[in-house]
Amino acid sequence: MKHDQIPAERRTFLRLALALGAAAAVHMIAADPAGTPVRPGGEPAPAAGPPSAARTGPGAYRLRPMTSETPPRFQPAAPPVRTRPFEQLPELGRDAMVLSFDDGPDPRYTPDILATLRRYDVRAMFFVCGEMAADNRDLLRAIADDGHVIGNHSWSHPLIPKLSRGGIRDELGSTSDVIEKTLGVPPLWYRAPYGAWNRNSFEIGAAMGMEPMAWTVDSLDWTTPGTDTIVRRVKKGAAPGVVVLSHDAGGNRSQSVAALRRYLPALIEKGYRPTVPRRA
Repeated sequence: MKHDQIPAERRTFLRLALALGAAAAVHMIAADPAGTPVRPGGEPAPAAGPPSAARTGPGAYRLRPMTSETPPRFQPAAPPVRTRPFEQLPELGRDAMVLSFDDGPDPRYTPDILATLRRYDVRAMFFVCGEMAADNRDLLRAIADDGHVIGNHSWSHPLIPKLSRGGIRDELGSTSDVIEKTLGVPPLWYRAPYGAWNRNSFEIGAAMGMEPMAWTVDSLDWTTPGTDTIVRRVKKGAAPGVVVLSHDAGGNRSQSVAALRRYLPALIEKGYRPTVPRRA
């Protein structure tokens, strides 16, 4: 998100995800050893595409009919409507973890995070806000070109349960539209701001072809607790299948950048294999 000031209610709503149980039906998740996002059916997803124009109008995304003439790669199978998001991915393997970054892309911090991930040949998930993606399309392409998974994190980072169905559709649809027009493929994953989900968001997300992804380990880096604290939290929470939440935008993320440089090689040294999920 664009604003550097974090809403006071954020701490409360981030706790909502901790109350959720383990997600069901994890059989459709698999690790991608090569770090290449894969579309349903096993087809590699293109990393780049033509630039987009301005943000589309409310509800424009995916309201157009899916015709038989549309290429199969642009027709991801609609997932089931979940009642809980995925919080961890145990079927990725005993040595696998997932690193994820929210709120970007931000030209001040995302390039440094990409450089660190590239140095250790690691893939991660980036849940982008539409307003940031629209302003930083080249950076969005750079994330995809490095083989990272790009997910939908709404347009402006609102509190989803306070929105109408139309409002949710606009926030998610406009963001997916920017991603698809920029990269050539729509996102297959989304994450609710603050971890605040509701039935409408699960239904609308599924209708747009996306699965809900939460997290297991919250680094709480948005509170700027210090680099040492962030590193300690991630290392303490490391375990097979966990999803780590960090940020590359939404405020001063210099501590997040510095922490990644320290905990990533430490995780690898301990035998963990940071990877990304793919839709089977």
